[in-house]
Amino acid sequence: MADQYAQTGDDKRPTDLPVLRWEEPAEGPVLVLLDQTRLPREEVELVCTDARGLVEAIRTLAVRGAPLLGIAGAYGVALAAARGFDVDEAADALAGARPTAVNLARGVRRAHDAYRAGLGQEGDLERAARDALAAARALHQEDAEASAAMAGHGLALLDELVPGGRYRILTHCNSGALVSGGEGTAFAVALAAHRAGQLRRLWVGETRPLLQGARLTAYEAARTGMAYTLLTDNAAGSLFAAGEVDAVLVGADRIVADGSVANKVGTYPLAVLAKYHHVPFIVVAPGTTVDPDTPDGASVEVEQRAGQEVTEAMVPQGTVAGFEAGGGYPVAPLGTQAYNPAFDVTPPELVTAIVTEWGVVSPVTAEGLGELCARSRQVTIK
Repeated sequence: MADQYAQTGDDKRPTDLPVLRWEEPAEGPVLVLLDQTRLPREEVELVCTDARGLVEAIRTLAVRGAPLLGIAGAYGVALAAARGFDVDEAADALAGARPTAVNLARGVRRAHDAYRAGLGQEGDLERAARDALAAARALHQEDAEASAAMAGHGLALLDELVPGGRYRILTHCNSGALVSGGEGTAFAVALAAHRAGQLRRLWVGETRPLLQGARLTAYEAARTGMAYTLLTDNAAGSLFAAGEVDAVLVGADRIVADGSVANKVGTYPLAVLAKYHHVPFIVVAPGTTVDPDTPDGASVEVEQRAGQEVTEAMVPQGTVAGFEAGGGYPVAPLGTQAYNPAFDVTPPELVTAIVTEWGVVSPVTAEGLGELCARSRQVTIK
C-alpha cells in the first residue's frame, strides 16, 4: 500500500478537546465529557452535574473505553460527594453501568473507599469529598503515566518480534486518547511507531457496535497524521492471506486470571486469523484491566447490546426518507432478531503477549500474569 498520506512530526494530538475534565464553576462542580457518540462529525461536550447523568453517558457510550471508564467512575463518586448526593447510591449505580470492563468498578471503588476513609468517625463531609476527588485525580494521572510506559514497552516488543520496522499494524475498536488519561493503550504503541518513522500502515477495523473503529480510531489516526486504511471487519482475512499484516495490536476491557482477554466483539476471530498466519497478536492494557478475581474467560459477563443497533441505522442529521434525526431507519425486515454482543473473549493460547505498564507477559499463562502482578507492587513508573 502507498503511504503518501502519512505525515511526520509529533505536534498533533488526537483531539484539541480534553476527553474528560473536572470543572468548578460558580454553580457547583461538574464533570465535562467529550461526547464520543457525535464523533467524527462534530466535537460536542456533555456536562454532568450528577451521577445519574454520568451513568447515562456511560451506557450510551458517550464516554467509553476501559481505562477512561475507571477514571470517569472515580470522578462520578467525587461529583456526588461534592454536590451532596447519596454517595453510596451513586457508587452502586456507576459500578453497575456496564458489566464487562473491570476498570469501571475499580475506579468507583477507589474513590468510594477514599470518601469513606475521609468521613472517619467525625463524619467530615467536606474532607471526604476532597479525598474522593484527590483519588480520582490520582487515578487520572496514573493512567497517563501508564499509557506512556505501555507505548515504550510495546514499541520495544514490536522491534523484537518484527525486525526491520515499517510495520503494518491491524487494530480493532478504539484504544487511543479517547479511552485514556494519556494517549491510549494499543493505539499509543502504533502512535509511538509512527513518531519513530516505523509505521507503514495502520489497518483500522470498522468495529461493531457503533462502528467505533471507523468513527473513533480513524478520527484519531487522521488527527495524528498516520497512514491508515479503514476496512470492513469481515475483510481482515483477505489482508492476512495477502501478507499485509505484520502485527495485531488491540486493547482490552478485562484480562482475567488465566490470561483470557475480553475485548470488543470481533477480537477473537482476529486472534484466530493471526495464529493461523503466524502473525503476532499483542494485547496492550493497563494493570487496572487485569482481574485476578475472575478465574477464566467463561466467567466473564459479556454485555449484550440492543438489537436495534444492528437492525436500524441511525439518522445523524436532517431526515432520511422521512425518518427524524436521532432516530433510526430499518436495514432489516421488521421483527428481525439480532445477536449483538459488545465483547468476545480470546483464550490465552491465541495471545502472543500482554503489554502493561509493568512490562510484558509472553507466553501468556496464569503463572506469568500472576508474577507480573506481584512484581508490579514494587514498580514505580518514572
